Amino acid sequence: MSDVSARCLDTFPQWLRTLGSDAEALVALVGDQGVPDGARRAIAGGLNYLFKSLDLIPDGIDDIGYLDDAFVLRVAVKLASSEDLAKLGAEQKGPLERLGKDSELIAEFLGDNYARLETYVAGLRRGAARGRSVDDIMGDAHVLGEFTGDVRAFARGYQPPSFAREEKNLIKMKAFFDAKLPK
Repeated sequence: MSDVSARCLDTFPQWLRTLGSDAEALVALVGDQGVPDGARRAIAGGLNYLFKSLDLIPDGIDDIGYLDDAFVLRVAVKLASSEDLAKLGAEQKGPLERLGKDSELIAEFLGDNYARLETYVAGLRRGAARGRSVDDIMGDAHVLGEFTGDVRAFARGYQPPSFAREEKNLIKMKAFFDAKLPK
């Protein structure tokens, strides 16, 4: 087993356990006017992915079904971090720094497919889920409120799946990303 595989098998279960709390921490930033607009849009796109009916990896697949959601949030945060975040306080920066740094392991894990995932996540700013686009979320206080409520409801109701520490799960994940990410 490679070092990257071992680190993934050790780390991915934690990402599954914290998906709900990560989403809740990030949704607070979407409505925070102190966060640059580009960063808020990147985060909103990543969070909106939680509600897409056609995920890269369907949520119902044991062990790995929510890992694509965890990956998307982390890549969205990395994209958000390309904005000027110097004026943010420690409470705002905390989840951004932690989740953004996690994208390094995703890049190691996916190799050449990481660039495709990053492009896909950047494109989520233009997509919609549950009839809501990022423009709707950012431009309408009522839609932002509904979106925030939906993310918080997801976080409260989310039950992390188990994740077997088996290399076959990593192989399945790579196969899904390779097949489903736009080329």
